[in-house]
Amino acid sequence: MLSTLHILDFAIIEALELDLRAGMTVLTGETGAGKSILVDALQLAAGGRAGAEVVRHGAQRAEVTATFDLKQAPAALCTWLAEQSIAADDELSIRRVVAADGRSRAYLNGQSVTVQQLREAGSLLFDIHGQHEFQSLMRTQGQRDLLDGCGGLEALVAEVGAAQRAWLKVLNVTLELESHARDRDSRLSLLRHQSQELSALQLVAGEFDSLTEESSRLSNRGRLTEGAQQALSQLFESDEGSAHAAIARTLQQLKPLAGLDPKLASVLPLVDSAAIQVREAARELQHYLDGQDFDAVRQDQVERRLAAIGELARKNRVPPQRLHERAAELEAELRQLENAESSLAGLRAELAAALQRYHELAGDLSRHRAAAARTLSRTVTRHMQQLGMAGGHFEIDVTASAAPEPQVHGLDQIEFRVSANPGQPLRALAKVASGGELARLSLAIQVATAGQDTRCMVFDEVDSGIGGGIAEIVGRQLRALAQASISGRGQVLCVTHLPQVASQGHQHLRVSKLTDGRATRTSLTVLTGDERVEEIARMLGGVDITARAREHAREMLGVAEAPPSAGISSSGGRSSGARSARRGSGSGP
Repeated sequence: MLSTLHILDFAIIEALELDLRAGMTVLTGETGAGKSILVDALQLAAGGRAGAEVVRHGAQRAEVTATFDLKQAPAALCTWLAEQSIAADDELSIRRVVAADGRSRAYLNGQSVTVQQLREAGSLLFDIHGQHEFQSLMRTQGQRDLLDGCGGLEALVAEVGAAQRAWLKVLNVTLELESHARDRDSRLSLLRHQSQELSALQLVAGEFDSLTEESSRLSNRGRLTEGAQQALSQLFESDEGSAHAAIARTLQQLKPLAGLDPKLASVLPLVDSAAIQVREAARELQHYLDGQDFDAVRQDQVERRLAAIGELARKNRVPPQRLHERAAELEAELRQLENAESSLAGLRAELAAALQRYHELAGDLSRHRAAAARTLSRTVTRHMQQLGMAGGHFEIDVTASAAPEPQVHGLDQIEFRVSANPGQPLRALAKVASGGELARLSLAIQVATAGQDTRCMVFDEVDSGIGGGIAEIVGRQLRALAQASISGRGQVLCVTHLPQVASQGHQHLRVSKLTDGRATRTSLTVLTGDERVEEIARMLGGVDITARAREHAREMLGVAEAPPSAGISSSGGRSSGARSARRGSGSGP
């Protein structure tokens, strides 16, 4: 149950704090006062779209915090919180912050979460119905989703979707292999020729780099020999100017001096070590020069080998260093094609098994959908009789889809059909022309599907387009939904402009918008007693409130507190008087 709502710098609201109670809470006020802004705030808290436009002009950020009482939370919510490792005992706080640049952050009990996680939590906490809800009911997907949700079939729908994706994956592999099998002979011939060429080359990993290095060495033999000989001469062979001779003279000069000053003695080993290093370097250079005999035959072999490798690399369209990997790839493809027949047979058997699994699950889903459709059809038809559509009939058709292949949502085509008046044939819901009929039918469906809901149910002017006695029945049905919430099973919030609906609330809030010419201020007031009578009378009589309007308002409130008449369907539970709550206010530009 939503227990508190705190809004800061959201739209035209500067600051607002609201305590809510179990039962049906109604929000009323003049058109444009900001009633639907509260619904927008709840949608933001539930993971709705956030942008810079929701931040009050001049503010740095907007913030919405909704706190829920979890003492009788549904099992699905508790399971989800445990899976997300979010600690929650008796209370859950949802906080959404939107900066002036449009960036948003979300928190659950102070723990930072993604917007997707917030949406998942919101779907378990809120059920928000807008005044144009019937628009989604026109779409096939919306009708299918509503039926599946009402029948509790989400898990089975997910299994069917997974089975369809598994079938599709095997199908794609099979089709690819069958495509290869059609040009199998020509492809095999090409692969064998390419594989034989690479096999004949007998290339090993790293050979190309090694040959490239050797080729460079052979091609630059003269330059290498000349440079090495000069280095050898400068290090050792030149009697006067060699490094070794210079070091030897240095040693001869330092030895007698070391006897005069012991500090020089530590230098002698270093100079002696340098002499040793020079001799070692000269020995290596001499060894290098001794091995520099020119081998024209070897140079020709290396060049031919590199040319052969380069030619095959170009033919196979790979770098020379990857030729040995290409050989392995060709061998693998060869084995696959040579075993294509046996692989295809296995894949076809796997495809048939996947298809059978899909049809088993989809058939099970169809049967459950048909049962859910019968139940929901009867319930909606019953509610239609109470909404001024006496003799009307609602029916959900669950028929086999014309799609030739398995679909992710199952084998069924779902269509909502309605006959608004006695004697009229059933027609697709999308073809019902009357806006009033659509509004009432939408409300009947919403009430029918929300009857067992444990979430906070929010109705934003869903009573638009109706009035008179029908409006009173709508109010009673919304109140009936809220009766169970008094024992902790859910909650109903209703934004309305109809006094017949407003009088049915257990708690009444009035939204007002005030302005001093420079700034606009929105206030929220909890109404009790005479204040509530005045508000209902205003909704009945307009600007000039008469004594008769006040008396009528008192009568309506008294009737609302009485048990429902025999003709009105109730979901059970006893009615309760309005509860008190704190007042909040907000202001805007």
